Amino acid sequence: MTSFYAQYGTFAVLVVVGCLLYAVIMTLNRAMRPSVPSPQKLTTYECGVEAIGTGWAQVNIRYYVFAFLFVIFDVEAVFLFPWAVIVGDLDSTTAISPLFAVVAMFLFILTLLEGLAYAWKKGVLTWD
Repeated sequence: MTSFYAQYGTFAVLVVVGCLLYAVIMTLNRAMRPSVPSPQKLTTYECGVEAIGTGWAQVNIRYYVFAFLFVIFDVEAVFLFPWAVIVGDLDSTTAISPLFAVVAMFLFILTLLEGLAYAWKKGVLTWD
């Protein structure tokens, strides 16, 4: 069995070797790459269209709220899959009863549906 300090020593050697490898790779990259500077390479390129005006544009807040709602319901789906796998294995011998698991998940879904109804009532989901 290795000692406590030997484990940290191994980690320190790994960090040093990683840093040295990074430095060697970046140095070789700089030495081997072609360097042909030109004024055209310094221009801004975006989809072949010349940039006109400033880069600032005002965005409607509804897009962000809609995206936030999507993330919330996406997370709900992530919670539903493991629950669906585990709830099939529950029986009277497990610490959690199947009825408790089903009720808990329905309360979770009802809470999210309440949030969806609130957003719908506020008009967040309507597009102009």
